[in-house]
Amino acid sequence: MDILSHREHSEFELRKKLQGRNFLTETIEQVIGELKDNDYLSDDRYTEVYVRSRIERGDGPIKIRHELARKGVSGRLIDLHLDHSDDFWEIVLRNIKVRKFGAAAPGDYKEWATQARFLQSRGFTAEQIRKVVSIQEPV
Repeated sequence: MDILSHREHSEFELRKKLQGRNFLTETIEQVIGELKDNDYLSDDRYTEVYVRSRIERGDGPIKIRHELARKGVSGRLIDLHLDHSDDFWEIVLRNIKVRKFGAAAPGDYKEWATQARFLQSRGFTAEQIRKVVSIQEPV
């Protein structure tokens, strides 16, 4: 209970932490079963909270999906909570771009590439980036 009182954990994460503290496998399985039965441990709730916090932090769908998979969350739950429309991700991406680089379009290819690399490192697809970041046409 002490571990769960700080933040939500996936079942996989909690199992790893308990194994690291050298609990017997039977004890770990019993504890996890009881926590799930009493709704103290829920991968569904964990995924929902995790996705929301990562979106607020400015992470894109690729990065969030990868992190959740590493934390042992099922693909079904990831799809359920991460399946937002393209318009949603475009808004998130636009807000991150404006916050980091301002509203003006990049003036040249070098500036565009810098912005695109940053946004790609945040977990957005090349297609999403191309929709939001375009080079300013010379006047």
